[in-house]
Amino acid sequence: MAGKIIIVGMGPGDSSMMTGEAFEAMKNSDIIVGYTVYVDLVRNLFEDKEFFTTPMKQEIERCKACFDFALDGKNVAFICSGDAGVYGMAAPMYELSEQYPEVELTVIPGVTAALSGAALLGAPLNHDFCVISLSDLLTPWELITKRLEAAIHGDFAIAIYNPSSKKRHDHLQKACDIMINAGAELDRACGYVENIGRDGTKTCTCTLRELRDSEVNMFTTVFVGNSRSRLINGKIVTPRGYRINE
Repeated sequence: MAGKIIIVGMGPGDSSMMTGEAFEAMKNSDIIVGYTVYVDLVRNLFEDKEFFTTPMKQEIERCKACFDFALDGKNVAFICSGDAGVYGMAAPMYELSEQYPEVELTVIPGVTAALSGAALLGAPLNHDFCVISLSDLLTPWELITKRLEAAIHGDFAIAIYNPSSKKRHDHLQKACDIMINAGAELDRACGYVENIGRDGTKTCTCTLRELRDSEVNMFTTVFVGNSRSRLINGKIVTPRGYRINE
């Protein structure tokens, strides 16, 4: 009889920011599968577990391994940082599931970086917002450009994932230029958070002009307010529209 696969959104990685359901799924599994960096964050929590990891760019191999373990009768916890359905592995797992009809899949939500990072910066996403990744490994830069422009034209607050890497060191600067050319004000309230919920967490609030020249890494989530967002006591606030001072 095939085992089950639970695709687990583990949040930033710290146990205090995991849901109870996510923790129990890992605790009750026979094997925990994930990207090496994410598995290393939970090894000390489940020292008696069997683990299986693959490095970056071996995502599909990791997914297929989950199905192989399940076919061997093991119950698998497949962990993803943040939420498994937000730039995570839930979609490819369901796509592959057509080849493994006997294996049951379940998704457990987790706190994604847009939410955990926003909490540290104040309330940058308190009205309509969108989430855009600057990684062009799987999405053409031309499409990313269109999405950034549309977000500014629609006056959305924006959470930006994957703003930089060794090969994409200038992508955030390019993204800022696109947003500015689309009409975003240079003094628009912005900010970023590095290593959310992990050692070395760093937060910064700034203007869009300052964000353009900021150096960030792949473990950073960037926030761009809408036209009404402002900085209040060092926090980004995007008003919901309530009349506060009546």
